[in-house]
Amino acid sequence: MHIAMVGTRGVPARYGGFETCVEEVGRRLVERGHRVRVYCRGAESAGESYLGMELVHLPAMKKKSLETLSHTGLSVGHLCGRPTDVALVFNAANAPFLPLLRARRIPFATHVDGLEWKRAKWGGNGRRYYRAAEALAVRWSDALIADARGIADYYAEEFSAGSELIAYGAPLLSEVSDQRLAQLDLPARGYHLLVARFEPENHVAEIVEGYTASKAKAPLVVVGSAPYAGDYTARIKAAADDRVRLLGGVWDQGLLDELYANCLTYLHGHSVGGTNPSLLRAIGAGAATIAFDVSFNREVLGESGEFFTDPASVACAVEAAEQDLEQTAARGAAARERAARYDWDEVAQRYEVLCQRLAEGPRRAGRPSGRRQPSNKIGAVREGES
Repeated sequence: MHIAMVGTRGVPARYGGFETCVEEVGRRLVERGHRVRVYCRGAESAGESYLGMELVHLPAMKKKSLETLSHTGLSVGHLCGRPTDVALVFNAANAPFLPLLRARRIPFATHVDGLEWKRAKWGGNGRRYYRAAEALAVRWSDALIADARGIADYYAEEFSAGSELIAYGAPLLSEVSDQRLAQLDLPARGYHLLVARFEPENHVAEIVEGYTASKAKAPLVVVGSAPYAGDYTARIKAAADDRVRLLGGVWDQGLLDELYANCLTYLHGHSVGGTNPSLLRAIGAGAATIAFDVSFNREVLGESGEFFTDPASVACAVEAAEQDLEQTAARGAAARERAARYDWDEVAQRYEVLCQRLAEGPRRAGRPSGRRQPSNKIGAVREGES
């Protein structure tokens, strides 16, 4: 099959869950004999191919509200003029371009991601747009892909729409060295780790505030930044004390793997994005994880996780981890056992089966209308205006 993957920043994956999924699934589809075309934003990726995938580089407007849409619009225009058996569209926000694919009779699935309209970076108009885009994706897509049970349940409850539940994979990191930690003056199993974009729904500030209020002795290493969050970044820096190490963005995957594999605990504050690749990488490295208490994180961690809801519970969790090192190590081992459930080979196989079904079968009949269920209409209006 000719399979197009559109709507992300592209590969190599350096940014988030969508990009990780495109890279891991795309290269495996190539290995299975398919032709995979990935649309990449501008100069953020280089070269005409990567791991066997064909890369198409197109520009994007450098404005928060238009970056994704401007790039996807150009990408859909390009793929509609090329041989394409199936398209995988990432992010329900790209729904306005789906009718073009339908007009060209290209079957497609939309990966709907998490509850994007809950992100604090979007104002009232942005949130209303994302909620409208969700409805359009339900109405026009031949299939919906959800990467977490909570996301699938949301679409079922809101729209009476079924989803293909395909979680991400977790890389199992074994025999990772600690040699490069010396460059950062960090001892193995002697630091807490946080890896996240600086966005309010990732609770970076709350984690830093909770940590600094604690009596923890091991330093907190913070990896991350944000292009559109100057005020939030300032809040994080103001909350940090001399135990907090702000490393900024780290794009060296080898160094990141060492940080994951050798931390005492991994703190994960993501709350709206479904199954998160950073969390999966952490448990694949055997990191004892303290996560924000939301269904997506509980689904991944199960009983291996500790959970927080505010800075005070962060403080309690990091102090407890340092006081009982044996129990902390046991939680890390249990997390790694859970990581085995998230296998990229199995994920790619499920994408392949879905693509084959879309390419060979009739267009989806009896699609959901995209209307929200009556019991959710009042909540929808209130959320959109918040």
